[in-house]
Amino acid sequence: MDRSQATFYGVLAALVGIYVFRWRTNRLQHIPTLGGPSDPVLSYLSAFNYILNSTKILREGYARFKGSAFKVADLESWTIILNGPEMVDEIRKRPEEELSAFLQIRHIFAKEPYEDPYHIYLTRDKLTRTLPAILPDVVDELRETLPEYVPTNGDAEWTTIDVTTTTQKIVARLSNRVFVGLPVCEIEVYLKMAVSIATDLIKDAFILKTSPHFLRPIVAWFTSSTRRTVRRAALPCLRPVIAARKEQISEHGLGQDWPGKPNDMLQWIIEDEMSRGAEDEAIIARILLVNFQAIHTTSTVSFTHALYHLAACPEYINPLREEVGSIIAAEGWTNTALGKMRKLDSFLKESQRYKGISLVAPGRKALKDVLLSDGTVIPAGTMVNIKTHRLHLDDACYPNANEFDPFRFARLREVDGEGTKHQFVHTSNQYVAFGVGRHACPGRFFAATELKALLAYIVVNYDMKVAGDGTRPRNLYFSHAILPSMSGKIMLRKWQVKETA
Repeated sequence: MDRSQATFYGVLAALVGIYVFRWRTNRLQHIPTLGGPSDPVLSYLSAFNYILNSTKILREGYARFKGSAFKVADLESWTIILNGPEMVDEIRKRPEEELSAFLQIRHIFAKEPYEDPYHIYLTRDKLTRTLPAILPDVVDELRETLPEYVPTNGDAEWTTIDVTTTTQKIVARLSNRVFVGLPVCEIEVYLKMAVSIATDLIKDAFILKTSPHFLRPIVAWFTSSTRRTVRRAALPCLRPVIAARKEQISEHGLGQDWPGKPNDMLQWIIEDEMSRGAEDEAIIARILLVNFQAIHTTSTVSFTHALYHLAACPEYINPLREEVGSIIAAEGWTNTALGKMRKLDSFLKESQRYKGISLVAPGRKALKDVLLSDGTVIPAGTMVNIKTHRLHLDDACYPNANEFDPFRFARLREVDGEGTKHQFVHTSNQYVAFGVGRHACPGRFFAATELKALLAYIVVNYDMKVAGDGTRPRNLYFSHAILPSMSGKIMLRKWQVKETA
């Protein structure tokens, strides 16, 4: 091909790309645009503007289009943002055939988790049913983990910790006690991998998002940090364990019980994959995805927010300590006991409402044209998000919504008939931190149990305060994400009375 032909085809490809983008844009002309121009070329500037100024843009959108929709430019396409409780109900009622949960992992991991995400159902159903049985393991790991990651030099000495880093390590240990069991959950190389996989996945997804569709398999092959992490850490740590467990299954029979049989996510996935004849890489990919969901999203971010809130407002430690101490003294460390800790439950829910883990709920993709009740048409192929953060700060939904009121939901649960509605794990058209409808976070029951056990253990064993001037470190906002300060520090010391622990 000579230079003139190459130039011709290059110009042709550019024109086709602009045409396709303009065609998609024209199909969305009836939906208002925020953040910049809708022009096929200039919209890329709008996309970068949104990445850097998403909080301001979404605040304006919620104020102007509550009960309706607007759109913002993404690096890949347009995203429609729905606003207000009415729009939450619209999404909640839509079947999978219209609006589908969407995660771009096809080129990052093995294909099996993408094509058949049954690990989601294991998390939602089997893990949730098993929580009472596995809570003792979580508490046992807590007793080992906290002294290791929060060392104290005598009862009166304050210890300063980096909140984000420490929380990631603790959550990784606790979660993997349930996901892969002993001894893997305590292997340092594996734990570092479990934490880094979140960063790797986000980076890889961003690179793929900015790459042409037809180049994504090639780009992923050469740039994927996730694949390298799997090869260097996950495979060496997990493959011997998988082989040993497969041998046990072959000896006792697939689906059979035996004394000492592991009761964790890895065992459930191995048995499912053996029935399908899948390779070890597929098993490991599912374990890593479960780790990503637990460590990066709900648990780590939510608990970091909660620690910052509690350290900045130490006056709430004693009410929590009294509740937890009395219940543990009567019930022990059981799932039933955690369920009775209403103030603790409320504290975590209010922290998540007030600061949140994302400006929008996890996106869905329209698989066909969708007509909303207000007349808005969402064209097939369009990404749709619900605006969550402004909804949670709407005075029409929560009186004095811009104030942190840690026992807000505990008081609401005292009203007859409201005991379940305001639990941490409950979703509604006014509380969508865990998503909504059929695609609400499948691991929220496990996450809530883990976070409640962790916070309960801390309040009956430690005092705390924010390091420095005592003010809560500021959040970071990037595109949809709300990130608690990555450099914030708090100080802890052993509480003098420890007989409840």
